[in-house]
Amino acid sequence: MRGWLMFSQFDIPCKIHMVGLYSGTMEQDLAQLAPARLVPVMRTPEGTVIGDTLAMAETLAERHPDAGLWPAKPEARALARWLVSEMHSGFNSLRAECPMQLLYQHQGFLPSAATLRDIERVQELWALAQGSFGNHKGWLFGQYSLADVFYAPIAARIAGYGLNVSEDAAAYVARQICSTRFRQWRAMGLTKSYDPMPYALDLPQAPWPGPTPRDAQAVDSGPSVNSACPYSGKEVTHFLHYGGQVYGFCNAFCRDKTLNDPEAWPNFVEMVNGSIGS
Repeated sequence: MRGWLMFSQFDIPCKIHMVGLYSGTMEQDLAQLAPARLVPVMRTPEGTVIGDTLAMAETLAERHPDAGLWPAKPEARALARWLVSEMHSGFNSLRAECPMQLLYQHQGFLPSAATLRDIERVQELWALAQGSFGNHKGWLFGQYSLADVFYAPIAARIAGYGLNVSEDAAAYVARQICSTRFRQWRAMGLTKSYDPMPYALDLPQAPWPGPTPRDAQAVDSGPSVNSACPYSGKEVTHFLHYGGQVYGFCNAFCRDKTLNDPEAWPNFVEMVNGSIGS
């Protein structure tokens, strides 16, 4: 998630390649990016391979100085780097005990004492940033920055395990999981399924606490309102029933990511509202 958000939130063009993290093909999928062995990893247009999210973040900030990845004020930027570095190297109990999952919210999860300490520390850092450079209902440094990128998976853990946090921290978690890019990541992730499911817990489950997507259904055929996919512009081959109409997409992935959260995709919403041509 952090790797994708670095590009998508700051409108940095990239080509995405999926890796079989849980399907057993990861080593093979990363072979051309050696010596990288973990994800995310990126390759620059010149061919330089860069692994590790912190190295990727700093490289993108250097290459795109006008994109606003870090806060503009030096003192805010210094604090943001501190928060990012602490997240990158810390919160080991929280990360191990609460692996990120975006399917549902676990009910009755009991965090260990070490995880509770991690949660308190997260809230302390969020309050420091928001109190110094943002506000207690917004992003950590006022404008969205790499600090918010790095804490998005932490927000997902708090949401997914129903962890108890302060009112201000809960508002920040809600802002993260309700944001367009976060919803898009979740919608894309839901196009994949696994058996057995990684990180499954024997606990009751409640619906994911983010926005409830409007109902949509995959259908076998058209005709569709549009003849070109709202994302690629290619001819439609896969179809979706939504709001009383059938819409077309160029492949199953485009259709299914839309199916999982139609309102997370501005191009689709614009098409539904009649703002772009077919």
